[in-house]
Amino acid sequence: MSPLLIALLVIGGVFLIAIVWTIKVFNTLVRLDKRHENGMSQIEVQLKRRHDLIPNLVETAKGYMSHERETLEAVIAARNQAVSGLKAATGDPKNPEAMKGLGEAEGALGSAMGRLFAVMEAYPDLKANQNMMQLSEELTSTENKVSFSRQAYNDSVTSYNIYKGQFPNIVVASMFGHGRDANLLEFDMEQIAEAPKVSFN
Repeated sequence: MSPLLIALLVIGGVFLIAIVWTIKVFNTLVRLDKRHENGMSQIEVQLKRRHDLIPNLVETAKGYMSHERETLEAVIAARNQAVSGLKAATGDPKNPEAMKGLGEAEGALGSAMGRLFAVMEAYPDLKANQNMMQLSEELTSTENKVSFSRQAYNDSVTSYNIYKGQFPNIVVASMFGHGRDANLLEFDMEQIAEAPKVSFN
């Protein structure tokens, strides 16, 4: 075999290996990207459920808490802000401002819900209301699902960002539109967790 033919075979082999490797990295990037997008969809489902429960809870409370209008209005305003934040974040989960806005809006909603439940302690008839007890149980269950969905999403974002940030994967990531990092979704969990602590016993 001539040296020229051997050199061409070696170059062809290296080129083939590079193509196979690029395809493998690209496919892994797509899989990890879709996984974190699916994680965002799961969060969206749970947050929408949470947002849908809150007006029912406020309507039930209104009949008992006529003097607490400001508290009830604050909950609805925070809920509406969280709905807007969710819409912006699901529209572009790789936008750091949208994800930060969602986290802040959900934290504010959790805080408003915590204040509502603290005020409700002064209304024993409301706490004993069957509808209120059911809504509280559903809200507690939804809060737990939000927490699990958020953790799964953040795990998938971390996997995606680590994989695409490693060298030489970062070269392929930049070439094929995976240059931006995905963003973690961070809530003020202490505030959000206040709502399920209420007891209707």
